[in-house]
Amino acid sequence: MNLRADVSSRSSREDKAVASATAFPGGGDQQPTRTAQAEYVYDLDCPPALPRPELTQLIGAKAANLIDMVAELGLPVPPGFAIATTACNAYLRAGWPADLDEKLRAHVSRMAGRIGREFGDPANPLLVSVRSGAPVSMPGMMDTILDLGLNEATAAGLAAQTSDPDFAADCLRRFRQMYREIVGVQAPEDPWQQLRGAVEAVFRSWNGDRARAYRAHEGIADDLGTGVTVQAMVFGNRGADSGTGVLFTRSPATGERALYGDVMFHAQGEDVVAGTHKPQPLAILDRRLPAVGAELSRDADLLERYYADLCDIEFTIEQGKLWLLQVRIGKRSPRAALRIAVEMAQDPDFPCSREDAVRRTARYLASPPLVFLRDSGGSAPLTIGLGASPGMATGEVATTPEAAEAADAAGRSVILVREETSPSDVRGMTHAAGILTAHGGLASHAAVVARGWGIPAVVGADAIEIADGMVKIDGHVLHDHAHLTIDGGTGEVFAGDVAGRRVIAPEAAVLLAWASELGIGIGPSETGAEVEAPAEQPTAGTATQADMLRALLIKGAAPVDQLANAVSCATDMASSLADQLVACGLAEVSGGGCRLTGEGRLKALDAFASDQDQLGADRSVALLEAFRPLDLRMKDTVTAWQLRATGHESLFNDHSDAAYDAQVLDTLSELHADTAGWMASLTAAFGRFSRYQARLERALAAARDGDQRYVASPRVDSYHGVWFELHEDLIRLAGHRRSDELTAGS
Repeated sequence: MNLRADVSSRSSREDKAVASATAFPGGGDQQPTRTAQAEYVYDLDCPPALPRPELTQLIGAKAANLIDMVAELGLPVPPGFAIATTACNAYLRAGWPADLDEKLRAHVSRMAGRIGREFGDPANPLLVSVRSGAPVSMPGMMDTILDLGLNEATAAGLAAQTSDPDFAADCLRRFRQMYREIVGVQAPEDPWQQLRGAVEAVFRSWNGDRARAYRAHEGIADDLGTGVTVQAMVFGNRGADSGTGVLFTRSPATGERALYGDVMFHAQGEDVVAGTHKPQPLAILDRRLPAVGAELSRDADLLERYYADLCDIEFTIEQGKLWLLQVRIGKRSPRAALRIAVEMAQDPDFPCSREDAVRRTARYLASPPLVFLRDSGGSAPLTIGLGASPGMATGEVATTPEAAEAADAAGRSVILVREETSPSDVRGMTHAAGILTAHGGLASHAAVVARGWGIPAVVGADAIEIADGMVKIDGHVLHDHAHLTIDGGTGEVFAGDVAGRRVIAPEAAVLLAWASELGIGIGPSETGAEVEAPAEQPTAGTATQADMLRALLIKGAAPVDQLANAVSCATDMASSLADQLVACGLAEVSGGGCRLTGEGRLKALDAFASDQDQLGADRSVALLEAFRPLDLRMKDTVTAWQLRATGHESLFNDHSDAAYDAQVLDTLSELHADTAGWMASLTAAFGRFSRYQARLERALAAARDGDQRYVASPRVDSYHGVWFELHEDLIRLAGHRRSDELTAGS
């Protein structure tokens, strides 16, 4: 079944495209042609004829998805255009491109002609939104400006045109405040100066602290640049039959198949995601604006089937008319990802087999999410908010990002507690075991980021008060270093630690059973958790102090989660082993991680020497010699992944050529198969080497599933990172040093 062609639930694609083009007064009479396209700027309804990966790279994922909605599905999207990432990169290198003003004027003029309004016209003003849109989704990380084009004269015109002076005054107030906060200056009266200032601010926001912190956490390249989308404004603040909202086609917390999101009436888009206003559940549309609710439900279903994945959709309702502002593949918790994969594989409406489901979720199955089952008879919760990202987390209270960062650096688990979070809190969120907010809904910044990162979160717990670094919950005062436990599934908040046990999530158990039936190698889950159903599951992983000593000698200083990967055990077990080494004086805490002391290093070298004695020195050296040709192939493969040969030069691989990347991954798969054959005798002698094989398989599966980080990024357990550790292990086993290998040319 071709889902992308199946739009029978709506009117024909052509009819919807015409409806979208003519929904504004005067629309549809000036259709741009493909020959009119100019460098740097592209109309949403007349995109360049490029393969989808190249289009996304050129104009950003936001604009590329808007084009899907307009050109492929005929959904109601405000007219607009996209400024390319190439313009952003040119600006960041050398300042404002010389011809960009001219291009912007031409495309704004074309949009104005379609809509029947004029940009800067006091009598009939066209207002626009200016939004960032990188090639990779970065929710909330960069800047947006709404109602651009307003000044005293055009606000008066808007008031006369709508017969609503209060509405016009509200838009002018919002615009001036947003412009001042984002661009950093008072909004000029000239709309064209406003537009240039807003576009420059979006370009600059690519290098802002919060965007850099998010990219570092997600492993997103710094040189992609951002696109900018400029669209005609539609207004959610025009009265009781207007509003704005965000929805997910399924629960991003649990994966449940039901529309999930928030709506706010008489509001504009940023009000919902900021978490500063209390939204209402999406279901209220069925009572208040039932026709809009039904249309939105149909559109959401169409988009989910088109993308065959969970979709995150932003929308605005203007006086009873629905407009879709954005769609993207939604951030979801690991457990939600597993449930969605299972249900789509079981649903004939989706082109997703059991094998697809397993491979799509391999990165989660390698270390499956756990469900915390509280012991009965425990204490009652202090309060209950909205469960926004499932999982249990316990830690000391931190009310600022700086406090969270400091506690984590000292090796203490922390719960970041805020009135609401904003993009400026990202640095603290990366160090938190859990997030708790007093305000905000299920589509707030805290909820979206926490789900994307798999961090337990409770939002909208309005019984919380924060003052002077202390947290008060219904009269219960929590001072510095006091502990909280949050349940991101139920929304419950407890004082102190909570007793219970962890079991593998049932969705993970189903997928692991499918993987076993299909013969797909996921590698041992080794979580140290119980498995409740189905029965056939991997056994709990074990690791020894010797394993941890070897891993620390190979990796140097490393945080506990990386050590857990290295020895293939649960994080709790790795933490316990690290604590034992510290207590024995063999390791010490360093920068939020752990490293060997001098005595510990000697113990680790003894462990390798014992292995060599068991295997035999000659055989250890022979294994290393046999590995060197494989290692040279690995170096060539990683080089090909990072640098693409073009003619007589090599260019940075921006991963815009999907066919080229597929060839490199095929080469990596061939190398992987050859390495598995070479490793067979080694794993027979030392079972610990099977861990490398499992980690390499997981990384390759994730890379083939589309996550580019798992080829060579140091921020995840990537193929190249695991390979480096394997090589170092072999060097130590042979009694050599890395410098010896460099001399040997490996």
